[in-house]
Amino acid sequence: MLVVRHLTKSYPSGGRTLTVLRDVSFTIPDGAFVAIVGPSGSGKTTLLGLLAGLDTPTSGSVLLDGAELGTLTEDARAKLRGEKVGFVFQSFQLIPTLTAAENIAVPLELRGERNAGDRARTLLDRIGLADRAGHLPAQLSGGEQQRVALARAFANAPRVLFADEPTGNLDSSTGDRIIELLEELNRESGTTIILVTHDTALASRAKRIIRLSDGAVVGDQELAA
Repeated sequence: MLVVRHLTKSYPSGGRTLTVLRDVSFTIPDGAFVAIVGPSGSGKTTLLGLLAGLDTPTSGSVLLDGAELGTLTEDARAKLRGEKVGFVFQSFQLIPTLTAAENIAVPLELRGERNAGDRARTLLDRIGLADRAGHLPAQLSGGEQQRVALARAFANAPRVLFADEPTGNLDSSTGDRIIELLEELNRESGTTIILVTHDTALASRAKRIIRLSDGAVVGDQELAA
């Protein structure tokens, strides 16, 4: 699903060059559940943005489902993301003026699907929020908002789902429910999950842990089933 080759990302900073990622290489097969961990400033979120084609590397390459992102135009990268990629963020990023069901339906409507409302209600039922379909984000708890965000990310049945600290604003029991939902998506739908976190206990729920430090890979561990 992902092939990362010698990925480096640098920025100009005060007359000097700040290198955030340096010579990062790894391969993630289709259907994997991988956690990328490391301390603050280790380059995790920068790496996630490069893997998803939200940013371009200084050097090196990323192949997502066979497409080399660096050779695509921004429009082509956006099209690829719309067809194959889902995102879940720590900040939820729900549209405040839309209900839970409407938030989930947005990506489906953008694709021109006629049954967007039905699909949204099916996903709400799956995440245990069928009775909250008509509620605005402000009327939902943090955990409920994150579940809606997860359902929205999965509305287009993405091949790969990127999750950036998806439980960072949640208490431990609510965070556990979010991870259980990610595990279900991975197991039942075969979606590749790439989870960025600083929480080692959370990372241990994945099947593989890639560790970053100072922008470089310092560990790559397969976990026992």
